[in-house]
Amino acid sequence: MVWLYIVIGIVGVILGVVLGFFIARKYMMDYLKKNPPINENMLRVMMMQMGQNPSQKKINQMMKAMQKQMK
Repeated sequence: MVWLYIVIGIVGVILGVVLGFFIARKYMMDYLKKNPPINENMLRVMMMQMGQNPSQKKINQMMKAMQKQMK
């Protein structure tokens, strides 16, 4: 009878870990879609710090490439 409680406990812990992982993953994916880590202004500042003079076309290309990579 005691072994039944042990098995139920182990199964419960495993299910909790798996379920928690997928819930956390879904939450982070939604958060990153709503709040992208880099926007156009940040990208422009980074390029200027590297000594480049970014055009709007170059900024748009880099933003599209990053969004494509995120998917």
